[in-house]
Amino acid sequence: MTETALLRQHLIDPEICIRCNSCEAQCSTGAITHDSNNYVIDSARCTACLDCLPVCPTGAIDSWRMVPAARAFSLDDQLGWSEIPPELTAGQLELVAGEAAGEPGPSALPDAEQTVAAAAEPATRLSAHVPPWSAAHPYTNLYGPRSAQPWIEANVVGNARVTQKGSDYDTHHIVLDFGTMPFPVLEGQSLGIIPPGTDAAGRPHHVRQYSIASARNGERPGFNNLSLTVKRVLEDRQGRPMRGVASNFLCDAKVGDTVRVTGPFGATFLMPNHPGSNIVMICTGTGSAPMRAMTEWRRRQSQSGSFVGGKLMLFFGARTPEELPYFGPLRNLPRDLIDVNLAFSRVPGQPRRYVQDVLRERAADLAALLRSKDTSIFVCGLQGMEDGVLAALRDVCADNGIDWAALGSEMKAQGRLHFETY
Repeated sequence: MTETALLRQHLIDPEICIRCNSCEAQCSTGAITHDSNNYVIDSARCTACLDCLPVCPTGAIDSWRMVPAARAFSLDDQLGWSEIPPELTAGQLELVAGEAAGEPGPSALPDAEQTVAAAAEPATRLSAHVPPWSAAHPYTNLYGPRSAQPWIEANVVGNARVTQKGSDYDTHHIVLDFGTMPFPVLEGQSLGIIPPGTDAAGRPHHVRQYSIASARNGERPGFNNLSLTVKRVLEDRQGRPMRGVASNFLCDAKVGDTVRVTGPFGATFLMPNHPGSNIVMICTGTGSAPMRAMTEWRRRQSQSGSFVGGKLMLFFGARTPEELPYFGPLRNLPRDLIDVNLAFSRVPGQPRRYVQDVLRERAADLAALLRSKDTSIFVCGLQGMEDGVLAALRDVCADNGIDWAALGSEMKAQGRLHFETY
């Protein structure tokens, strides 16, 4: 059997996929699609670009099977799966390939690292697949399809609006308490929420993913709780009216209500912990959730004297101050704790400013941090911000004599550059 008869086929594990749609939204070749059962990958369209790997919260997308090219799993095959097929042994591969002898098929996929190196440099490809070296150990998938419990129940103990009334952005700070059940999390991780009820077809709603907005020792230290930042969804990406199932459920939740939770998810978008570590945080809207978690953990460490050194620099964008979550608390943070830079794009009578504009305005200070091997960058928010942020980072480096191509690759390899967009 020749090497060209084999295909390293990219697949999605249906047992751990939470149907968050991140992979399909990220795929630039249209290789990923779904039905009411599974998310699947068309081998004829997949180029193994790996853009989808960083955005998957569970790792379901990082699944591969070596198969004869002429016998690749079809979309119909994958749509009918309840679990991913086992690996074929060498003997089975030879047998199946022999049966398919003479049939045309694509050559074996190139090595993943070669594919990445040869491709262009979109933001998500630069996103690290490993955490910073000093990040704490994360626990993942404690509750879900592959665990002993598919979900855990948490109590709502707090629900407060964190954007001003009268604005279009109704964003809430939700606090969940897990009682005596374990749900350990780190700054940068996320969880899944299972909304109650069923969809129009009578099936249970699938899981929705939310970043955790509190520090590792809880929204209230010493208690087994955490917080989420949730924007009420009232229209789709095209501006058509709709009600987001999970977001409206959470924003309307009352103290004492219960919520079904899965996870935790995320093993790479994690804050560094070593003394002297600098963190540059770039976000929009509810992308502020992990940044709030990191800032709060650093604030608590600084107050207790357990962390000395290291800088926090935040670039936070919204349409107006009224629509920026946590606007009031942000202004009260000590200047020696965090360097806060806000950008507003829809303030009447003022020019539009976006986070990338403020990055360029603070180029000198930002470049000083980028020169340090103790600096990590975290970007979180709407997917549309990626190109602008990346272009601004290139400009900042070019204006300060830094080779961004080399620096970006180095930061990725060292787990110091992370994009998490939706």
